[in-house]
Amino acid sequence: MKETMKRNILTLVTAGAIALGGFVTIQAQPGPGGAGPCGPGGAGPGHGHAFGLKGMTDKLNLTADQQTKVQPILDAAKPQIAAIHQEAMQKMKTVMDSTLSQIRPLLNADQQKKLDDIQKAHQDMMKARKELHDAVQE
Repeated sequence: MKETMKRNILTLVTAGAIALGGFVTIQAQPGPGGAGPCGPGGAGPGHGHAFGLKGMTDKLNLTADQQTKVQPILDAAKPQIAAIHQEAMQKMKTVMDSTLSQIRPLLNADQQKKLDDIQKAHQDMMKARKELHDAVQE
């Protein structure tokens, strides 16, 4: 029973970390052939691949004329997607915080310390990702 609870908590925390950190963010991408903040095409790993001009150009073999017409449509969608992303992240955080606050009293002192360590590591990772993202944007 004790081992099952540990495994369930670890699974919950891991799923939350993946969910919080795994959303694809949409970044401004340059026109055809341009270099963006994360390299050619403006997209690094996990950034805009599914919804960027570079990815669409490559996958759909868009002509230069099509790229010119598609780019403003993508640009117009980015603020809406960013707002949805931000709202979803906040809701996810609220649910995770509530869930962990209910689980925490069920843990012994060692388990609580491990949970604290996991949460701290996750916060540190998220902070580092944000710092890297901000540095690349400059």
